Amino acid sequence: MLDYIIVGSGLAGISFAETVLQKGKTILVVDSERRSSSLVAGGMYNPVVLKRFTEVWKVRVQLDIARPFFKSLEDKLQVTLDHKLPLLRRFMSVEEQNNWFEASDKPNLSPYLSSQLVKNQNQGVYAPFSFGEVFETGYVDTALLIEKYRIYLKNNQRYICEDFDFSALSYNSEFVSYKGIEARNIIFAEGYGMLDNPFFKDLPLDGTKGELLIVKIPQLKFDQILKAGVFLIPIGNDLYKVGATYDWDDKTDVVSEKGKEELLEGLRSVVNLEFEIVEHIAGVRPTVKDRRPLVGQAKESSRIHILNGLGTRGVLLGPFLAKELYLNIEEAVPLDANISIARFYKKKL
Repeated sequence: MLDYIIVGSGLAGISFAETVLQKGKTILVVDSERRSSSLVAGGMYNPVVLKRFTEVWKVRVQLDIARPFFKSLEDKLQVTLDHKLPLLRRFMSVEEQNNWFEASDKPNLSPYLSSQLVKNQNQGVYAPFSFGEVFETGYVDTALLIEKYRIYLKNNQRYICEDFDFSALSYNSEFVSYKGIEARNIIFAEGYGMLDNPFFKDLPLDGTKGELLIVKIPQLKFDQILKAGVFLIPIGNDLYKVGATYDWDDKTDVVSEKGKEELLEGLRSVVNLEFEIVEHIAGVRPTVKDRRPLVGQAKESSRIHILNGLGTRGVLLGPFLAKELYLNIEEAVPLDANISIARFYKKKL
């Protein structure tokens, strides 16, 4: 009997799969390989909410889990995934500078926000009031991670590529069974696909469509992440990710002219160089209205679990939530009320 069946091989599914494999558990991953929002994510991680100058929830814990987690994946898959890059936040006024200095003095933010202005040295970038530098930032190549991890799973006979068939799932107090495969637990990490899941479709997942561009700007030569309305992430070979849009109405992963124009407007407001659009991609992020993840067990069975709602900060949340869910299942450690789906039910699960 397996320890876990995991449905989904995006960032949430991979985070849980790798967490339990490192604990010596046995797994099977089921995924249809339809486009995952993780494939089109910017993959950026940043400890500070730069709009409001607030610390990301539990960010110190998340960073301390994520860094060794992705390092172990790099060693396992023999690829570079975690690109540690400084993040520069452009200022557009003296008032913004003052707000930054005020935030950088706060004890919880001072480890992450430089108290020194960074002067703009790049003529291709419009930054009349300089930048503020954020520490402990970078991006994870989520598309490469998913590609390589799926190959790893397939090579080790731990992967089935298909739409999950809920009619083929049965369960009792001891285990679940899917098409004759028995496991002690099943984890649903389907992202926005959760809306078709009969066990969890009543949870308030509110997908947010995001679009981003990959552009080539040969003359820019910028090797830091730039946040200036849009974000600009250098990914090598004069290529940059430009993102991201937020659309709460359109739930498709079809690119739109509206999204493209929004990104181009943001890019032109910060870069005054010629560029070429290489790719335009879109996906629906699994977001929740209260901006907290969805973790816990189904009302129907203590063997059926969910790991979802990673939203825009999945790179940091994924490994952290996977560990929390693992400890909850294997050691009965209670889930934090901020992440547990029990917050949506009158009776605690």
